Amino acid sequence: MTEYFNQFTHWLTTLGEKHGVDPLLLGCLYLTSKVSLFTLLGFAIRNMRAKKPAITLLLLAGISFCIPYTYIIIAGRNLAIWVYFVIGFIFAYGAFTIWKKATAKPVEDDLPTADQSIGNQNARL
Repeated sequence: MTEYFNQFTHWLTTLGEKHGVDPLLLGCLYLTSKVSLFTLLGFAIRNMRAKKPAITLLLLAGISFCIPYTYIIIAGRNLAIWVYFVIGFIFAYGAFTIWKKATAKPVEDDLPTADQSIGNQNARL
């Protein structure tokens, strides 16, 4: 098992050196960007439900989503053209997903309130 891990880390560092991207930095950027993305989306949805402005939070969520891919575009060398297309698709899909989450209407609960359930119990008696 350690042999496979060593081969994987060697392959990853070789690939990073070939394209000028530090795999550890990319992984850290990816992890922190996704944590901040979901945190900011949660705050934005909370603000939207409270009828407060959330555009700044949505913009920050979009920026945090793009950070690791922007690093690849800026620091990467000798990348195939399809990598840029994939990154463009990821940007477009991420923007679409953020837009759909932000504009989704909150689901109303169909559960009866306490007053309604008491009224139903009294009607049965």
